[in-house]
Amino acid sequence: MLTGKNLIDGSWVTSDQMAASEDLGGFEFSQATVNQVDTACLAARRDFRTYAGKSRAERATFLRTIAEQIDALGQEITETGMKETGLPEMRLNGERGRTTGQLRMFADLIEDTKYLDTRVDEAMPNREPLPRADLRLTHRPIGPVVVFGASNFPLAFSTAGGDTASALAAGCPVIVKGHGAHAGTAELVGQAIATAAKICDMPSGVFQILQGSGRTVGQALVQHPEIRAVGFTGSLAGGRALYDLCHSRSQPIPFYGEMGSVNPVFLLPNALKARGGAIGAGWAGSLTMGAGQFCTNPGVVVGVKGDDFDAFTDAALSALNDAPEQKMLTDGIHEAYQTGVKDFAALMDEVSSCARSDKPRHSLPAVFKIDADTWMNTPKLQHEVFGAAGVLVECDNTDQMIAVAEVLEGQLTATMHLDDADISFAQELALILEEKAGRLLCNGFPTGVEVCDAMMHGGPYPSSTDVRATSVGTLAIVRWLRPVSYQDFPEVMLHSELQSN
Repeated sequence: MLTGKNLIDGSWVTSDQMAASEDLGGFEFSQATVNQVDTACLAARRDFRTYAGKSRAERATFLRTIAEQIDALGQEITETGMKETGLPEMRLNGERGRTTGQLRMFADLIEDTKYLDTRVDEAMPNREPLPRADLRLTHRPIGPVVVFGASNFPLAFSTAGGDTASALAAGCPVIVKGHGAHAGTAELVGQAIATAAKICDMPSGVFQILQGSGRTVGQALVQHPEIRAVGFTGSLAGGRALYDLCHSRSQPIPFYGEMGSVNPVFLLPNALKARGGAIGAGWAGSLTMGAGQFCTNPGVVVGVKGDDFDAFTDAALSALNDAPEQKMLTDGIHEAYQTGVKDFAALMDEVSSCARSDKPRHSLPAVFKIDADTWMNTPKLQHEVFGAAGVLVECDNTDQMIAVAEVLEGQLTATMHLDDADISFAQELALILEEKAGRLLCNGFPTGVEVCDAMMHGGPYPSSTDVRATSVGTLAIVRWLRPVSYQDFPEVMLHSELQSN
């Protein structure tokens, strides 16, 4: 049952400032104060060493218990999420499964020491001209972490999402800044984590959740001197503002922001000729999935103009013109989408015939066509419109496709549709795209991010703030760890993974 309170140092507390949720019938949520932010950060710092000192087995049990408690609240979480976000029951149930799956995945990960990347150089006392000391390296938790909930994934990228799961697995206390678009869902998941913490006898500062609309709470969190790292999924403007705050501190800290991209799809000539219609229908389905509100939404398609590209376009438009209007996550996201579509329409020819929805918070897809020269020379056209808006970029030849690839900003993904006869050109294109994106795909679509060891969900700026980091998959844990070497330490003082036996 919702309380509308914030979880701080093991207690659910209120504040003098409240915010009502229209989606939940006017239910009010306490907005955290700056003083409460300070209390939470100090509690996280106080309990950091205690939690970091828990065994890997104890932390694994904690993660699995969180998953169990989320499952126990499953139907209430789904029903609340449906009211707040407009997402359908099947989507939220699937996302809940992904959330609990991530928690269990990180539990499995830390039961083995491989993720710690330990290195041992034993002493060489007789080495000439100088002896070598005994050196042993492992990775230790970085400290208290702040995680910002995402608007488009109320479960998998929010309260107990991949950032929180990986940070807790690493041994870091977590403070979650709940997203105002789904404050109720955030609190319910927070309740599950709090219950798990009590069951597992974890310190009260191991997990806390603060609500707060506007920038006050977020800014106070990232600037607090006891915070050591931040995880964020959201807009470029919001992420860049927080990044700047983190790096302007007297003690700068890492900010891992995942901020979206246009995720270009390149249609290579032979694949386009052989199956352009099928690719077009597939692209339409990917573009409109979840009303286009995925950070991996394929917003730009690049191909050589002509009959084959026209066949792709016709198939895509045929599928899109039958697409139902979909409810978007928030009024703000819906308004931004409508504005973005209008801006595109002033600069490009719209080829879709979907009417603009006049139903509150609902949208329909929009597709535009532009020549490659104009697209490359108009930076505004290269920016993401969050929603089901697509841009078809027509090139004169394959050389111009290469030129388009060269001007791309950093992306989360880049896709090539190719046949065997395209391999030579694809190899040339791939060398460019691997500099531009964190994940490259052949003959698929980027929506649907697998949670596994080999997944990279991040990319060069502006898609993310650290090209080396992923927010999905087991590699995500390295964000919350730092390497430490131990020289000539007595065996009994070494961490277990560094001991000889």
